[in-house]
Amino acid sequence: MTFRSRTGLALLLTAALTASGCSTVSRLNPFPKKEAPGEVASEGERIAIIAFDQKVEAAEALKGADFFLPDPVAVTQWSLPGGTLENSVEHVAAGGDLSIAWKRGFGKGSDRGAHVTAPPVAANGKIFVMDGEATVSAHDAQSGAEVWKVDLRPEGKRDKEAFGGGVAIADGKLYVASGYRFVAQLNADTGAVGWKVKTEQPIHAAPTVSGGRLFVVAVDNTLLTYDTANGTPSWTYQALSESSRILGASSPAVSGDTLVASFGSGELVALRAANGNDLWNEALSRASRNNALSEIRDIPGRPVIYQGDVFAVSHSGVFAATDLRTGQARWTLPITGITTPWPAGDVVYVVDKTGQVICVARESGQIYWIRDLSVGRGKAKGGMMGLSLGRKKYVSKPVWSSPLLASGKIITVSNQGELVALNAKTGAVEKTMNLGSSVLLGPIAVNGAIYIATDEAQLIALR
Repeated sequence: MTFRSRTGLALLLTAALTASGCSTVSRLNPFPKKEAPGEVASEGERIAIIAFDQKVEAAEALKGADFFLPDPVAVTQWSLPGGTLENSVEHVAAGGDLSIAWKRGFGKGSDRGAHVTAPPVAANGKIFVMDGEATVSAHDAQSGAEVWKVDLRPEGKRDKEAFGGGVAIADGKLYVASGYRFVAQLNADTGAVGWKVKTEQPIHAAPTVSGGRLFVVAVDNTLLTYDTANGTPSWTYQALSESSRILGASSPAVSGDTLVASFGSGELVALRAANGNDLWNEALSRASRNNALSEIRDIPGRPVIYQGDVFAVSHSGVFAATDLRTGQARWTLPITGITTPWPAGDVVYVVDKTGQVICVARESGQIYWIRDLSVGRGKAKGGMMGLSLGRKKYVSKPVWSSPLLASGKIITVSNQGELVALNAKTGAVEKTMNLGSSVLLGPIAVNGAIYIATDEAQLIALR
């Protein structure tokens, strides 16, 4: 079964994740119990902080304990979906009291045949977005006013309907990848097309641009590279083929000459950015005879490089910290997710598929706190995403986005239109608000403001 149907992205993700949420961590291990690992692992051995047949819980020794977070810093541009080449921003100063400054539509929203999957990027006072039909536009960051707009849909008959892709900024150029089977370069000031190259497969992820190369992952788990000057194809890397995957997709991270990419096969791979030489390959996947959806091994969230480690979480139920140089996993946790982790200071935050925001000690993998955002949701009542069973109407639990650490708060948004801000140190809820529109993409932050692209193709600014 492939997940490239015309069913809406939000519905597919919600159905898959809610169904798989019926299995607890304690029922996911198909193997006999073994003795707990020792405190020190031999070379190449992964340390499982929590056994896969145990529930993820906060460590008693860390409950209420303080930890270091860097001070919030003003960010003036957000050139890639992850903010930087490493997909790591640490702690950004933004958001103020989280009041809505403005909302602006930017094109075709998500429906049965189109999906908004491109996170916004920002540079030089403009926010760049792409709607559900490959129309790219630039907006003034202060007012939301449209600066330019260009429709990049192909004129041929091959792809009348498609979805997915994303945008990235580098050296005054806007780079676009699309489910309509192309990559392109635009002038970031005017929207003029510099070049446009067809691809064999649709692309559901945003590109990463570094060192004169564009890197992007196609739906057949091929990493494609192009010369940014003229769009000439360069080396490729083929990961394992996978018949079932999440509709969303990941953008590679780059540190120096090392590129780290994740794939629908559950592979986390490090390559030489210059030539594609394989450095190491780790599988963030495990099967469970009690949970069929664990067979979807995808890593749809971006891998994050921070302080010499790579952080990534898979839909198959593995959250890992991996040494960037050697590829050895330092620790793993049985956490299932489709989001991008957020490391900062002593900790790394991750949002799992059930709506738990988890604060993990970055060095040890032990857990400081867990905040379950789905408590009180999904009960029998009317409302969005309802499902009628007999006389009762059940509401599926929301799907929450990747987190953003801004001005001491962990901020995440949901496909039910809610924003939640947690105290980054304690996990206490500090604010909730209704955005009025479904959201699956994580927010970004630039020049003191937070920007959110909704499923209905609305751009929202919070200050």
